[in-house]
Amino acid sequence: MKKILIVGGAGYIGSHTLKHFIENKYECVVLDNLVCGHAEAVMGAPLEKADLLDKSSLQKVFDKHDIEAVVHFAAYSLVGESVVNPQKYYQNNVSGTINLLDVMLEHGVKKIVFSSTCATYGNPQYMPMDEKHPQSPINPYGQTKLIIENIFKDYAKAYGLKYIALRYFNAAGAARDGSIGESHNPESHLIPLVLKAIKGERENIKVFGNDYDTPDGTCLRDYIHVDDLAAAHRLAFEKIDDFCGAINLGTGIPTSVKEIIKAAEDVTGKICPVVMEGRRAGDPARLYADNKRAQEILGWKPIYTQIGDIIQTAWNWEINRHF
Repeated sequence: MKKILIVGGAGYIGSHTLKHFIENKYECVVLDNLVCGHAEAVMGAPLEKADLLDKSSLQKVFDKHDIEAVVHFAAYSLVGESVVNPQKYYQNNVSGTINLLDVMLEHGVKKIVFSSTCATYGNPQYMPMDEKHPQSPINPYGQTKLIIENIFKDYAKAYGLKYIALRYFNAAGAARDGSIGESHNPESHLIPLVLKAIKGERENIKVFGNDYDTPDGTCLRDYIHVDDLAAAHRLAFEKIDDFCGAINLGTGIPTSVKEIIKAAEDVTGKICPVVMEGRRAGDPARLYADNKRAQEILGWKPIYTQIGDIIQTAWNWEINRHF
C-alpha cells in the first residue's frame, strides 16, 4: 500500500499530523533526523532516521517505501537564531528541501504539502492578512520559507509538481488525549513559557511592550490549535489534485499577551509571575489571519476557537508530559 511520508514527523506539528493521518486510516512513514524531534512522539508508523542534507539517506527511505505523497515539516524555525546564524537556516531549510524534491522526482513522487508560515509576509500592511498580502520577510527564517514556496512554483511549472503551502500563524496546544504535546529546547512559544512560569520552572514571563495600539497595550496574535493544523494537512493532501498554491491557517481571532496570561491563570488556578519589559524590535502590534481560503478550498474550520480550551490541552500535557 502506498504511504504518506511525514518529513519532520517527530516534531511538534509533524507528530500531531501523523496522529491525525493514522486516525483517518492512512498508512504513513516518518522521516526525521531527531535533532529537534522526539522518537517518543512517533506512534503508529515506522520511523526512518535520515537527514535532508544527506541525499543518500533520503534515497534509501524512498527505495524502501512506496511513497504516494510528502508532508514536509522539517526545518529550523527559531527567528532569532536565524538572524545570527543564517547559514544554518539556508543550508538546512532550503538546500535540504531541494534534496528532498530531487529524490521525490527521481521516484516519481509529485505531491507535497508544505509547512510554511505567516513569517513570509513580514510586517503587516493590513489586517486580517490574506494570501494576497505582499510577501517581504524580515528575518532569514521567513525568507527560507518564501524561497521554498517559490521553488515549488517553478517545479510545478517545469515538472508537474503538485503542492499546497500552508502558512501557519501561532501553533499552540497539545493532543486532546495528552499523548503528545509541545516539547522544544529551547522553548520560544508564549503559551508553554507562561505555563512553565506558573509551574515554577521559570522565574517569570517577560511581556515585551504594553504600550501598543491595542485594547490592552500588548501584542495581538492568532493562536491555532495543533490538532486543527493537523486536520488542515490531511484536507490539503486530499485536495492537492484540485488546488495548487498557498493557504493561510489561523482562527482569525486576535488574542493579546495579557489575555493569554489571564486565560492560563484561569485554567490552572495559579498566578503567573510577570515582568514588564520594553518592546522588541520587529514585533508588530497585530498579526492575525484571514482564513476564508482555507474554508473555501479545504472545507476547513478550526474546532478550537476559545483560547482557554487551547491552553487547557497545553496544561494537561505540561503537567503529565512524557518527553
